[in-house]
Amino acid sequence: MALWQPDPSFYPSPRAAMKAPPEELAYVVWLNADRSQPDRIAVVDVNPGSSRYAQVIGHAEMPYTGGELHHFGWNACSSMLCPQAPHPHVERRYLVVPDIKSSHITILDTKPDPTCPKVVKVIEPKTLAERTGYSRPHTVHCGPDGVYISALGSPEGEGPGGIMVLEHESLEPLGRWEIDRGDQYLHYDFWWHLGYDTLISSEWGTPRMVEQGLLGEELLAGRYGHRLHFWDIARRRRLQALDLGAEHQMALELRPAHDPTRAYGFLNSVVSLKDLSASVWLWYRQNGAWAVQKVIEIPAEPAEEDLLPPILKPFKAVPPLITDINLSVDDRFLYVACWGTGELRQYEVSNPFEPRLTGSLRIGGIVRKAGHPAAQGPLNGGPQMVEVSRDGRHIYFTNSLYLPWDAQFYPEGIRGWMVKAEADPEGGLRWDERFFIDFGPNRAHQVRLQGGDASSDAYCFP
Repeated sequence: MALWQPDPSFYPSPRAAMKAPPEELAYVVWLNADRSQPDRIAVVDVNPGSSRYAQVIGHAEMPYTGGELHHFGWNACSSMLCPQAPHPHVERRYLVVPDIKSSHITILDTKPDPTCPKVVKVIEPKTLAERTGYSRPHTVHCGPDGVYISALGSPEGEGPGGIMVLEHESLEPLGRWEIDRGDQYLHYDFWWHLGYDTLISSEWGTPRMVEQGLLGEELLAGRYGHRLHFWDIARRRRLQALDLGAEHQMALELRPAHDPTRAYGFLNSVVSLKDLSASVWLWYRQNGAWAVQKVIEIPAEPAEEDLLPPILKPFKAVPPLITDINLSVDDRFLYVACWGTGELRQYEVSNPFEPRLTGSLRIGGIVRKAGHPAAQGPLNGGPQMVEVSRDGRHIYFTNSLYLPWDAQFYPEGIRGWMVKAEADPEGGLRWDERFFIDFGPNRAHQVRLQGGDASSDAYCFP
């Protein structure tokens, strides 16, 4: 008799996920930089034994133009195995693809042919606004009771930003997630500690504050986001807010520990108004509440004014601009992307209060323009969206941040690329010299791995 089994790509624990078969495909945002043609989700062969290794072997084109795809994700993941999951047999089949500029959400079906995803549904901006009150959908996470999507703000371009929920089966928007948000107004990323019934959210800016590039007056006044918010998941109410201080502008990516018994996680702050440094912060439980402290600081690098874009010339320095971080599934290594200086850093974080630098690779950068073994000449952009394989050995990253901000910090225009680093189990990084994908004048952003990766799954069992 046939049995109804959960998707085999769902893993009850991080330990089980790390022992899973290696990834063979990566799905990558492929942006049309001048918005004259539709954006795509590219399919990349990441199987080293394949004759098409490190090549784009398929794609799905969006059915509209004028947008900018951003942080897409799976409709279902390992959180479906949590005790509270009402849908344990939903498949990891669909990619939920938000557009941060046009406010479309496109659903791609990967099941019939994983190398050629098909558009099966488009949620229109008007529908999104009517049902949720939000626009500019940004980040997708699959939860045990629905698909959660962050949004930067309102259809008018102001706040508050927050979280909306799609129903797992129909993938229709249900509505706004928050019941009581307190004074939370800015929004960026979110994630959770399911074992502690806690959701965490971070802050960037309203659509008005980000869509035309970085606004100098808003930045210098400390008006971009610098707080963390902690929420009761079941009651959908904010419990606590922690302020990094207005000096630390743009509190962005959230990477909680994968082990559900560990109540801590990491957050990056893009730039300090004091000295252009960037930082990584640790949130953790202390005496029954949440606390936060800075655990990594990376200084700006002095540079000649003539080599800098106009926005940086007065400072005569290149800020690191930490724009993404990622935590390996075993919670051992944290990867820090310095988009400004062109550096990917690896920290050993077994003791999260005392990170230890164990590896570094240079590529691109505003001034350095460091190259790659498989590419000719200098490169620009820098490590931006970082994705880590389930086993922690393969680190994939791309070089475009966000088109209006690309134009400010790399005014010569970014030539898009995707690369792969290999991580030593005891610490250290080296290039996979066979893996360099040149996207030409187009840009590459978010990476998702077939079957899950370090930033797409949450686990309920240690």
